[in-house]
This record gives sequence, C-alpha cells and structure tokens, in this order.
Amino acid sequence: MGILSGNPQDEPMHYGEVFSLWSYVMAGNKMVGNYQMLLHHVGDDDLKKLLRESIEKCQDEVKQISAILKENGVALPPASPEPPAADLKDIPPGARFLDPDVAASAAAQNAAGLVTCSKIMGQSIREDIAMMFGQFHVSKAATGAKYLRLLKNKGWLIPPPLHLQKHQDD
Repeated sequence: MGILSGNPQDEPMHYGEVFSLWSYVMAGNKMVGNYQMLLHHVGDDDLKKLLRESIEKCQDEVKQISAILKENGVALPPASPEPPAADLKDIPPGARFLDPDVAASAAAQNAAGLVTCSKIMGQSIREDIAMMFGQFHVSKAATGAKYLRLLKNKGWLIPPPLHLQKHQDD
C-alpha cells in the first residue's frame, strides 16, 4: 500500500491543503467578527436571526478545521477579538449600515465562501478534507437560499437588468 491508500486522517496534507485550511480559519475568524459587528447595526429581527445562524456555522467550521490543523502540527492563525457591544440607537444615522446593505453584504460573503469551499474540495487529496468542505458547501448553499429569500421577502433585492424579450427565430 502507498502512503495515500490508508485512513485519510493518517495521510499527510500537502502544502496546498495546509495553506487553504489555515487561510480558511483566518478568514473564518474574521467573518465571525464582521458578522458580530454587523449585528450591532441591524434592526430587522429576521436578519438578526440569520446573522446569528451564520456566526454559529462559521464558528463551527473554524473549530473543525482548527482541530485538523492542530492534529497535523500546524500553528493556528490569530483569532480576531470580539467587537465591543454597541446599541443600534447609539450609532449615528450617517455611520450606520442599513439592513438591506447588511443583508446583501452577508449574502455576497456567503457566496464567496461557496467558491472557496469548491476550490478546497477540488485541490484536496485527503478524502476527509474534501468531504468536510463538501458539507460546508451544502450548508452555505442552504444559507445562501435563506439570504435570497430574506432579500426578496423584504423587498431589498436589487436584481440585475432582467431579460424579458425572447428572441424570435428569423
């Protein structure tokens, strides 16, 4: 048997996997802080609930990946400190992020996470890592659908130009 034919968890990670996992933890830590900060700006209860769900999922992902890095002797990136608490009514109107902007930004960040998960899945030679990011991908797809539904239901979605004409064959 070769070095890559046993239990995937006993296989070494290649440099791309190490860097991708380390970078994902660093970005995940940053996303948790960003979502926590954005939560202070939000007045809509549905958006607050979805942001809290996004924070929990991100924290869980970071925890899972951090365990793999530690098991492989890789030092973890520094975590962002939790932002201080703020009350929505204390944020001046010109400095406050509006709910539609927060929702659109969070949806876009979630979509970027989908792309990152796909990249890591494609570069992985360890099945356990590829499968873990496949699970993250499915979770992010479901979260993206929730953001899209929220944006539509609240009237916050700004669609690109819609193609309403059908071409007639000449």
